[in-house]
Amino acid sequence: MNWSIKVPSSTSNLGAGFDSIGLALNLYLELDISKAEQWEFIPKSECLKGIPSGKGNLVYEIVEQVAEKYDKAQDIPACRVEMTSHIPLARGLGSSATAIIAGIELANVLLQLQLTTSEKLQIATDIEGHPDNVAPCLLGGCVIGHYDGEVSYTKIPVNGVTFVALIPSFELKTKDARAVLPDTFSFKESVQASSVANVSVAAICRGDWRTLGKMMEKDHFHQPYRKSLISHYDELYDYLLEEAYGVFLSGAGPTMIAVVDDKKVFLTLKKWRNDYPEFKWLPLQVENSGAKVDRIQEQAQ
Repeated sequence: MNWSIKVPSSTSNLGAGFDSIGLALNLYLELDISKAEQWEFIPKSECLKGIPSGKGNLVYEIVEQVAEKYDKAQDIPACRVEMTSHIPLARGLGSSATAIIAGIELANVLLQLQLTTSEKLQIATDIEGHPDNVAPCLLGGCVIGHYDGEVSYTKIPVNGVTFVALIPSFELKTKDARAVLPDTFSFKESVQASSVANVSVAAICRGDWRTLGKMMEKDHFHQPYRKSLISHYDELYDYLLEEAYGVFLSGAGPTMIAVVDDKKVFLTLKKWRNDYPEFKWLPLQVENSGAKVDRIQEQAQ
């Protein structure tokens, strides 16, 4: 028996929803798995060039962590895994979260664990430390989550808008992006920051993208600090806001995302690409379904 696993990418934070709000997007990590004599990971797309080909691969490391959790490390069968992805690495689009979810799903089928969705999400969040990327990768849609050792979340479907990703040529590691954040906020600053996040959540629930865009601009948590790591941020932010509901830094960056009405995205994107051809522009839709696993029956020889 062979398997295929398909996991959507994600964008997180959406301004003030730091470490708690994420959206699944229609870029995917896809795995084709078959039993083998030894573990082998084979990249089938340019984005995965140079990834570890053996047990140093993140997907295998997650499989092993899950197996150890259920005392089944000795039962892991070796597999050949062909991997395809169009998610740029270290750009704030959830590439590591897709690998975590893929690893959990792979462990689930290989070891016949019969994990529930809630159990998968708990494992993924324990590994990642927050639910903002792994939750939408697993569940799809927009997920608003909280984690204090236990995961709580609400999933909201999203329609009517396109998330246009502006992807630069350079990478930004999450650890470097976290290093510029403040250690503490004053009580007054915390009240302001949380009120912006609260209105952001309400706006998402109502599909009120203009209000969400205003709240994105008022974020206190991370964008005011991280934008210093992205030289073009201020120029592109002002430029994109001429046509977009709002603009936010995707995850830790350096990708920026503009929220655009579906009805005007075609002409708007054409203009943006013409004015700034040095960036990669991707119009992305919310993937309202999450990770998918299919069994593939081997054909008789």
